[in-house]
Amino acid sequence: MFKFGPQCQSCAMPLSKDPEHGGLDADGSRSTDFCSYCLRNGEFCSQVSFDEFRTGLDGILKEKGLSWFIRTLTWYQLPTLKR
Repeated sequence: MFKFGPQCQSCAMPLSKDPEHGGLDADGSRSTDFCSYCLRNGEFCSQVSFDEFRTGLDGILKEKGLSWFIRTLTWYQLPTLKR
């Protein structure tokens, strides 16, 4: 599997692409595991099933213009992440 440095352990986004450089833990510190789109104030932003999350994420990646290949790699990588 391709890896381009640390990535969010929920959505697989490279943390280097996160405009806020990581989500916020409950104590206000920056998370090194989760991006700011997935973790805010120590809580996950999305509380949906895995299939709903994966489908929604695919739509976001498609809107951003990512190729079918990259989206497929992301689909296969999601089950290997911490969350």
